[in-house]
Parts: sequence; C-alpha cells; structure tokens
Amino acid sequence: MQRLKAQIFLAFLVFLVPLSRAQKFSVLYDFGLSNGDPVQPSYSGIIAEGRDGNLYSTAPNSVDDDGAAFKITPSGALTVLYSFDSNSTGVYPYSGLVLGSDGNFYGTTEYAGSDYEGTIFKIAPDGNLSVLYNFTGDTDGGDPYAPPIEASDGNFYGTTLHGSSQSPYGTVYKLTPAGQFTALYQFDQVHGSSPYAPLVQGSDGNFYGVTLAGGNLNLGVVFKITPSGTLSLLYNFDGVHGSQPFGPLIQGSDGNFYGTTFDGGANGSGVIFRIGSNGRLTVIHNFAGNGGGFYPCAGLVQASDGNFYGTTHSGGMVSAGTIFRVTPQGQYTVLYEFNGTKGKFPLVTLTQHTNGIFYGDTKEGGTGSYCSGNCGVFFSFDAGLPPFVSLMPSSGKVGRKIEFLGQGFIGTTGVSFNGVSSSFNVVSDTYLTAIVPGGATTGFVTVATPSGTLESNREFRVTQ
Repeated sequence: MQRLKAQIFLAFLVFLVPLSRAQKFSVLYDFGLSNGDPVQPSYSGIIAEGRDGNLYSTAPNSVDDDGAAFKITPSGALTVLYSFDSNSTGVYPYSGLVLGSDGNFYGTTEYAGSDYEGTIFKIAPDGNLSVLYNFTGDTDGGDPYAPPIEASDGNFYGTTLHGSSQSPYGTVYKLTPAGQFTALYQFDQVHGSSPYAPLVQGSDGNFYGVTLAGGNLNLGVVFKITPSGTLSLLYNFDGVHGSQPFGPLIQGSDGNFYGTTFDGGANGSGVIFRIGSNGRLTVIHNFAGNGGGFYPCAGLVQASDGNFYGTTHSGGMVSAGTIFRVTPQGQYTVLYEFNGTKGKFPLVTLTQHTNGIFYGDTKEGGTGSYCSGNCGVFFSFDAGLPPFVSLMPSSGKVGRKIEFLGQGFIGTTGVSFNGVSSSFNVVSDTYLTAIVPGGATTGFVTVATPSGTLESNREFRVTQ
C-alpha cells in the first residue's frame, strides 16, 4: 500500500511539472520608452509572424507621431519600421499587419490619405511602405479598422467601419495585389453595421465575419459573403446569446466558427460562441463578470493543442484583464490575470508563434514613461506547447507551392503531406517551401529537422 501511495505521489509530481512550466508570463517590451515608440495598441490589431521568425504589428499611436508599424523579436528587441505622420500615407493604423504570400505585410490606416478616409498599405520587412488604395468615403467606404486578408485567389478582402454617404454602415471590399479596388457589399444596418473585425475565409471559399451593431436588435450579426459579393445573414445577436462582437471569427478544426462578444450573455459580460456555416449558434461560455474575466474585445486563436486561447479586457485580480483557455466543449480556465504594472486591458487577439508560445499586447499598463505608465506592453505567454509549422495557405491542389513558417529548418531531410513525401526548398532557418505531391490526401504535414520532427498545427486540405 505504501509503495502504491508513493507511485501515485510521484505520478502527481510528474503531472505538476508541465503545469508549472505552462504558466510563464513575460513582459517583453514596455511601449513608450523611446522616441517613435508605438503606444496603446488597440482593437483590431493583428500580430503576424514573418518569414524571419519575428513578429510584426502596428499601434494607432506613437511617441511624437500618429502611429507606428513595428517589428519585435521573440525575445523582445523592438524596431520601429515606419512612423505614420502624414496625410499621404495615412495615420492611426489600428489594423495591425497580416503576412502576404509575397513576404510583405498588409494593413490599413483609419484616417487620412488623399480624401481623409483611410488607406490600405503594403509594408516590407525592412519598413519600405507603399499605399495601395486611398478611401474616398463615397461608394467605397471609409475608416478601415481591420487589415485585409489574402484569399485563396490571391486577392485581398477586407471591411471598413463606415460605408458611403448613401449607406454609412460599412463595406466589404476586394483589392487586387496591383491595387484595383472593388466594393463588394454596402451594409444597410438590417444586415449589419460597423464591422471592426477582419474577415476569415472558410474552407468552402466564402468569407465570414461579424459586425458590432446592426441586425434585428442592433446588437450585431454574423454574416457570410461570397467572393463575388453575395451576403447571407447567419445570425442576429439577441443579447441572451451575446451582443456587440468586436473580435474576428476563427474557423476551428471541426469546421465550425468560434468567436466572442463584448457584451450580452447570461451575465451581461460577454460570451464565447460557436456557429456553423448553417447559422446555428451555441454559447459555449458565459463570462461571469468577476475574477474569471469579462468584456472580451479580442477574438480567439486555436492553438496546436486543439484548444482556444484568448483574453478579456476586464476582470482578474485588479480588473485589468485575463488570459484564458477554453476547450471546444466549453471548459474554461483562467491562465493569467494582468496586474497593471505588467499590462492591462488586452484588446488584440493573441497569436501563437511557431515556437509554441503565445504573444500579445495590452492597451495600457507597463512602465513606459511617455504615457505615465499607460502605454501598454508587448508580452509572451508560454503554455508549455511544443513548436510546430504553420502553412500558407492551409489548402491547395497537387503541384501548388506551399510556404512553411517555423524554426530549425536548416538541415531538413524531408517534408511529408499526410505521409507522402514532397520536394522542398529550405530558404532559411525559419522559412521553407514545398510542393503538394501527387497522391497526397488531407491530413497533417510533417517536417523532419535535425532537432526532431515538426508537425503542422492544423490539417492541410488537398483540393481538386
């Protein structure tokens, strides 16, 4: 019996080791320390991993200027790539950045440009910026908060917060890499109003998104829109099942879409929901409005362990926000509570780097002198998840070239698509390309590196 008890105790200790390692939070950079520094990142700001393994994003404000695009290494060395300070390139880049298949990053400014309604821009990893489109506020919309996303057809699709003078509720647009702009849809309030969040392209080729307001009760909607601009209303938020979705949707590995609402739910503090492409919505968690966190502005990221991770704007020990994990079935766990000094009010969706670690930022808190301790921070959160490879895109036909992000690629000996070997080209230690091989089927992709085998964080879907 004593031996059995000892074995159980040792097993319990082994179980505790990964748990203790999984709760490591670090402030990597306090915004507002130097001239030109980004400050107070907010709302729709996406954080993108580049081909070089560094992280790229924007903030709508900066020391001495009206926003900045920046690069930060996983260890916390920050470089300002571009300072937004003129009407020609725009100001107030709320969007953050998304990585394009050309290796450049894409984003938007909320204001200015030639007609003061905002811009869509492209920025290289070295900071070279070019404006692709100037919004006029006429038939094309204006005030884009979200970045455009690159779709499977090679074009970019996005939203603007406001629409035309005739229909001021927002737009969905398409932009070619050469800058040719098409307004696909003008929101009319009945079908939604004020889309803050970026779109997500589903596995069916259509785009899915949310609006903050509009719909039957003016509490926001979930919508689907085809690449040609046909919009279908999937769900009207009713308060009971949430209201006012700020953050973007994400398509889970089960094919459903997951998201958050800032308000509503059983406790009036927001919800986490799941919705199918058929419009059937299920609340999987009601925020309680206490130490468990509430009022989530950010969306979710499905991590390599299959669970979803996110943040709340408020709640926790001093109501400065939380980091949480939720399973697809709705089991909810608070992983970290912000304390103010190390950041408060996280508004931006977390990103999981291919090193397995989560990265994010907060709107306020930190020790940056420019804002008297309220410039925000850039942080990492290690949940103990292993490294993996990320694919761009995550679907394609036989013969298509696929981009891989990761680390430790130098010396790679093989790449396989669901067990079928592929030809590949190692470009750098953090970037390689491979060709979808004949005979490949939908499944996980593996890369054999000198330090071990890395697996993709989601299945690659082979299309016809």
